[in-house]
Formats: sequence, structure tokens, C-alpha cells
Amino acid sequence: MKLDILVLASHPDDAELCCGGTIAAAIAQGKKVGIVDLTRGELGTRGTAATRAQEAADAALILGIQARENLGLPDGFFRNDREHQLPIVAAVRRYQPDIVLCNAVHDRHPDHGRGAQLASDACFLSGLKMIETLGDDGQPQEAWRPKQVYHFIQDRYIKPDFVVDISAHWQTKRDSVAAYASQFNVAADGQPHTHISSPEFWHFMEGRAREFGHAVGVEFGEGFTVERPIGVRDVATLF
Repeated sequence: MKLDILVLASHPDDAELCCGGTIAAAIAQGKKVGIVDLTRGELGTRGTAATRAQEAADAALILGIQARENLGLPDGFFRNDREHQLPIVAAVRRYQPDIVLCNAVHDRHPDHGRGAQLASDACFLSGLKMIETLGDDGQPQEAWRPKQVYHFIQDRYIKPDFVVDISAHWQTKRDSVAAYASQFNVAADGQPHTHISSPEFWHFMEGRAREFGHAVGVEFGEGFTVERPIGVRDVATLF
């Protein structure tokens, strides 16, 4: 399946939290979007890998994405090496995205920065025809390199290089995050409290989106950083 945008995320819920509005906006414009989660989030304090898998499936339905899969890399212990690059190379070649969105270049959770570099390197390697990978049909895949790789912004503040207006899709983003019921805004149930399980985290998420939106004159926004300058053919299209 050829996708316009592929999100490569270290954990289930990274995509929804950080670019769920951008995903919803792209789909509303008729673009095809998919998510590949690198790990199952099995080291998470709350819930299980099985519950996260069901929550990810529920979130995918809310967003309306065309594809979602999980590579099952080891949560907390994946590395930017050949063993972990090749499954991502195969995924990039499988979906042939024009744009890849991936984790923040540095963040509170070490999997995020590490996942950012791993995804970026895999996108480059995917364009090298001498690297051989096989598709689901067992046949060699064609080399493919995305046109752009952008990094979303997560827990730690990073000044964005550009902001996407998600004002019309804020509720969809919020609903997709809420699909992870084991992780966010949960009642006292005997499980440990975490950084994201309290109602206050929702205030942070909304505040960040309002801050990015305010920076470009809209209600809600999601920020991204770039790996190389963005070319613009018409400055009148910027706002």
C-alpha cells in the first residue's frame, strides 16, 4: 500500500500524542496515512502489551488511518544497528511514503531520541538498492527513500521549525489519545501513578497545543523539527 505519510513511533500512543491532529488533518485532505510502532510498550508501568495493542487498534479507527503495524522491537532496549534498522527499512519500502514523521530528536524517555535517529537512518538506508529486504510475498523489495523526514515534539520543549494547524481536528486527536485508557487520566485502581496517568497531563497536552497554535495565530497546533531546510515555491502560501 502506497502511503502519503508514514509515522514511525517508538511506542504505541506516541503518534496520537504528538501528531494525532496532523494525521487527522491529512486524512481529511484525502491523504493516506499509516503508523508503524517500533515496540509494544511492554515496559510501561501501567497496562500490558496486549491492552496497548487493543488500544492502538481503537485509536487507529478513531483517526481513520489506512494501516498500522507493530515491529515488536524490544521496548527500552532497541538499538540503532543493522538488526533493528532492517525491519524499519522493510516497512518504509512496503508503504513507500513521501513523508515520514518520527520521534523527537531528544526527550525525557531515551527511546524517543534513539527512535528518532533509528528511523532517520533507516529512511536513508531504505534508498540504497544494495540493501536487500523481502516483502510479505517473499519477493525482493524495491529501494525507496522518503522525500522528507520530520520529527514531532514530545515531553521536552523543542522550538519547532514549523507548526501544523490542527484546530479543526483537536477533538479527534484528543479522542485518539483517550483510546489508551490504561495510560491516561485513569481513576485510582491500585496501579502505580505515572507521569501521564493524572488529569493534569491533559492540561499539559492542551497547553502545549495551544502554545504552538498561538505561535502561528491559530487555536491548536502541533510542532515539528526538520532535518534539512524546507523548500517553498510560493511564499504567499505561508501563514
